[in-house]
Amino acid sequence: MFNSPFTRQALACALVSLPLLASAAFPDKAVKLVVPYAPGGSADIAARLISDEWAKALGGTVFIENKAGAGGNIGVDFVAKAPADGYTIGLQTVSLAINPALFAKMPYDTLKDLAPIGMVATSQHVLVVNKNLPANNIKELMALLKAQPGKFTYGSAGSGSTFHMSAELFKAVANVPLVHIPYRGGGPALIDTIGGQVDMSFPVVSAAQQHVAGGKLRALGVTGAKRSSLLPGVPTIAEAGLPNYQFETWFMVVAPAGTPQPVLDKLNSALNQAMNTPALRERMSKEGFEPIPGTPAQASARLEKELPQWAKLIKDRGITAE
Repeated sequence: MFNSPFTRQALACALVSLPLLASAAFPDKAVKLVVPYAPGGSADIAARLISDEWAKALGGTVFIENKAGAGGNIGVDFVAKAPADGYTIGLQTVSLAINPALFAKMPYDTLKDLAPIGMVATSQHVLVVNKNLPANNIKELMALLKAQPGKFTYGSAGSGSTFHMSAELFKAVANVPLVHIPYRGGGPALIDTIGGQVDMSFPVVSAAQQHVAGGKLRALGVTGAKRSSLLPGVPTIAEAGLPNYQFETWFMVVAPAGTPQPVLDKLNSALNQAMNTPALRERMSKEGFEPIPGTPAQASARLEKELPQWAKLIKDRGITAE
């Protein structure tokens, strides 16, 4: 009974219209925001900061699920393989651009399997040294490292972490030797920098702030393009003597590839509306985040630009995730 031209045409029209109807009704249930790291880290904090305001703007519910492991790959892969309906999305850091070159085998294709919804924010790291290290600024530090190659160490939150990559970029731009000591998380690396087990580290500004203020660590420079409001007296590494250095962690929300454009646009519009709320912007600033609302196309362009940049650094420095 479905063989008449009229019936086949009606069925075809109905099938085409189903995604449009679903998009118009979106969201009619809770949206799951996957964070590919353990609770308490910067990505988790960013997600929890934006989720309530985002849900209000969206007219629904946004709940967070942490799926940690493999440098964020497990959680992102979960999103990539979820139904492309907008109800399972993820928040990832700059590791989205780093990991494809860092890992020998990836469970997903960053550009083919994911659809950026939009940027969320950037945050800075800060180069801190043990208070007994005889270097009071970036130029003195570079001179010290070059004079005694192989002697000095830095701690990171683990191989492939943003702590690690910001330090490796510093080594490359400054052309200085430093021995990498990876830890299981940024907290232990920071504690051992205070204790002198390692000479320096590159924690996020919000984590280092109180230790710098208390005199337990000396901050030589923040990694971004401008000074941090949390450490206004600390220069950028660029202005302190290394003009070609800049590193920022960014946070991006992504959906599975094939998610209908109207759904992506609705998620993006609500996200931008949330991030333009004065109260949320203030809370984000206190945690060291700078909101950067924008379009899905802008997020895609940033990702496509940074993938080859990180691939080159990782190849040139011989960096691996292990």
